[in-house]
Amino acid sequence: MKKKKILGAAVGTCVHVAGLHHFLKLAEAEGFETFSLGPAVSIERLVDEIRKHQPDMIALSYRLTPEVAARLFDELKAALPAAGLSGIEMIFGGTPPVAEAARNAGLFAKVFGGQETLDEIKAFLRGGAGKSADEYFPHDLAGRIEQKYPYPIIRHHFGQPTLRETVAGVKTIAEAGVIDVISLGPDQNAQEHFFHPEEMDHAQDGAGGVPLRRPEDMEALYENSRCGNYPLMRCYSGTRDLIRWAEMSVAAIHNAWGAIPLCWYSIMDGRSQVPLVEAIAEKLSAIRWYAERGIPVEVNESHQWSLRDAHDSLAVATAFLAAYNARKAGVRRYVSQYMFNTPPGTWPNMDIAKMMAKNELIESLQDDAFTVYREVRAGIAHFSPIPSVAKGQVAASAVISLALKPHILHVVGFSEGDHAVNPKELIESCEIIHGVLSNCLYGLPAMEADQRIRERKEELISEARTLLEAINQFGAAVSADPWSDPRVLTGAIENGLLDTPHFRGNPHVCGKILTRLIDGAWYAVDEKTGEPIREKERTEKILMQR
Repeated sequence: MKKKKILGAAVGTCVHVAGLHHFLKLAEAEGFETFSLGPAVSIERLVDEIRKHQPDMIALSYRLTPEVAARLFDELKAALPAAGLSGIEMIFGGTPPVAEAARNAGLFAKVFGGQETLDEIKAFLRGGAGKSADEYFPHDLAGRIEQKYPYPIIRHHFGQPTLRETVAGVKTIAEAGVIDVISLGPDQNAQEHFFHPEEMDHAQDGAGGVPLRRPEDMEALYENSRCGNYPLMRCYSGTRDLIRWAEMSVAAIHNAWGAIPLCWYSIMDGRSQVPLVEAIAEKLSAIRWYAERGIPVEVNESHQWSLRDAHDSLAVATAFLAAYNARKAGVRRYVSQYMFNTPPGTWPNMDIAKMMAKNELIESLQDDAFTVYREVRAGIAHFSPIPSVAKGQVAASAVISLALKPHILHVVGFSEGDHAVNPKELIESCEIIHGVLSNCLYGLPAMEADQRIRERKEELISEARTLLEAINQFGAAVSADPWSDPRVLTGAIENGLLDTPHFRGNPHVCGKILTRLIDGAWYAVDEKTGEPIREKERTEKILMQR
């Protein structure tokens, strides 16, 4: 099929061509053939070039004063028919005041004022301008990623202390068009006691999220998201009755993907009172439930350990275990979350190395039946309560995380160091990320090529494999597949193969390990010397004490 041609120019005396250049590059990526006449193109020259190239579309730019722009548009409106040119689609891009003059000129089929999202521009180039947003935007995760990649889809969590605030906020967020996935955050009462309302402590209503109490509450939230760019919606798994939660969330909000930990949300962290071995078995059953229905799954396991100051090699090993169990449960599309800045104090180069190590082990599991989507996010615990500082942290973390070439970018609002994000702050946080992507998505130096990053990545992969092999040895007499056996995983936690300093004092786990931040990375350390210890030494000692 012959490519359609777009001819671009900055008209009059305007020398600002960056916006025009970016638009034409985007058009090329969408399959157009483009020609740029560059800056300061007179109307006379423009008409001559239109006659010469015979484009299917003309893209004009002007970023100076609207009054002069209006005179240029009048001149062009008279020159085109005089030259025998008609019926060519014309579009315009400029500052908002000049864009208004362009709309008033009546020349242009489409006018961009600089406030449009990338999705809107792509929709226009793909001929989606005549479609409704409901028709244009895919309603499933794979379709959304395929439509946008390498631009990552944008996700943010949201849940206000009352249902009314959350319903109104969801509508505001959807209408802004800056986000692809709204992740609902239910309060702790809902996560643990939704199906047992008699057990709720209503003094805690709204603590940690929106107080969902009926399926109709979720349906109302979904209905109010059906506007703007029609974002996907998803919800936390709950900490109890996981399959009932899955059934309800898929029915009520068309849950875009299930997010389920492997070991957490149990007596291990106090978010439910379910014994660990039963909790792991329940998580695996819920993962299989999603897998049987072809719904993607995220096993948000590894960063839970890092949030509790686990050493990096353990974080890498548990990331692999999460993906391994998802694959074995039949998941075909796996969302692998990489939380940066966790534990706080981690240096950017060590963060990239840790995430690259996780990713290499996880993607070693990929085949025709198991696809991995990379999801990156900032760590909430590192955010300053000072808004201007936190905004810088939002942007900086996003730049670093681009080393993983993410499919999903999970934005954490800049307010989270002080309070749960409101709609205005959420939208602003996402706009910051869009600014980062505008500047850094293409042509960013290859951070992962740094020698120290490569060395640390290989070290972590080796150390993680040692830990994984120790778990295999630990469970060999119990199970044919120790990595996916709830009894073995429970034993590995109780005996300290999988351990964090935050477990100290918890009677259900070990809590004997010591970890320390050394040169920006987290290591398990000897309790007497404070020096790093290798996984071989650490795990052999534990296995000998069984």
